[in-house]
Amino acid sequence: MKSSRLAWLAASFAVAALFVWGWQLLADYKLVNPVFLPGPDRTWGALMRGFTTGDLGVKLLATVERMFWGWLIASLIGIALGAAIGTSPRLRAYLAPMLEFLRPLPASATIPVAIALLGLSDGMVLAVIAFGALWPVLLATIHGFSAVEPRLYEVGNALRLSRAAVIGKIALPSASPDILAGMRLGLTVALILSVVCEMIAGRDGLGNWILLAARSFRAPDLYAGVILLGVLGYATAVGIGLLEARLLVWRNRAR
Repeated sequence: MKSSRLAWLAASFAVAALFVWGWQLLADYKLVNPVFLPGPDRTWGALMRGFTTGDLGVKLLATVERMFWGWLIASLIGIALGAAIGTSPRLRAYLAPMLEFLRPLPASATIPVAIALLGLSDGMVLAVIAFGALWPVLLATIHGFSAVEPRLYEVGNALRLSRAAVIGKIALPSASPDILAGMRLGLTVALILSVVCEMIAGRDGLGNWILLAARSFRAPDLYAGVILLGVLGYATAVGIGLLEARLLVWRNRAR
C-alpha cells in the first residue's frame, strides 16, 4: 500500500516536471509571444520578487483571510440549517421550493445586488463568499441527515434521548461524511469567489494583483499570481483532507 502511494506521488511529480519543461521550451523557442507567455524561470523570479520586495505576501494573506471567514460562516450556518431541515420531513417539504429556487443562482450574479446593498466593502465580499459557499454545505448536510437510518432514531427514542442529543450523538456522526464533503466543495467555492470579488470590487488581494498585472501586461506577475492560487487551492484541499481523515477515522477502520 505504501509503495503504491509512493509510486503515484513519483508519477505526479514526473508529470509536473514534464509540464514545466514543455512550458520552458515553448518560452525559449518563442513559439508563443513572450509578452503573453513568459517562461517558468521569469515567472518564478516574479514570484520571488513579489514576496521579497513586493507586497504579494500581504495580498495572499488578505485572500486567505476572506476565503476562511466566508467559508467558516457558510459552514456554521449550513450545518445548523441543514441539521434542522434534514431531521424534519415537514421542513423539507415546506422549504424545498425555495431551496431549489436559490440553489442554481450563481453566487457571482449576486455581486451587483450585494454592492447595491453593502457598497464596495469587505462586508460585501464576505457576504458574497458566504452565500456562495453556503449551498454545498447546506445541501450536503440536508442529504446526510435525511439519509440517516430510521432505526437509529428509533434507538434514540427507546433510550429517551432529547432531540438535541439524538442529533448530536446519533445523526451527526452518521451525516459527517456528507457534511465534510460539502465543506470541501464550499472551501473551493469560497476561494473562487474571493478572487472574483477582489477583481470586481477592487479589494486588495490576489485577485486584484492578477487583474492589475494583466492590465499592465506584466505577464510574469500574472502567471505568478495564478500559480500561487493553484498552490493555495491545493494546500486547502490537503488541509481539509487531513481534517476529514482525522474526524472520520472510524470509517477508515471499518473498511
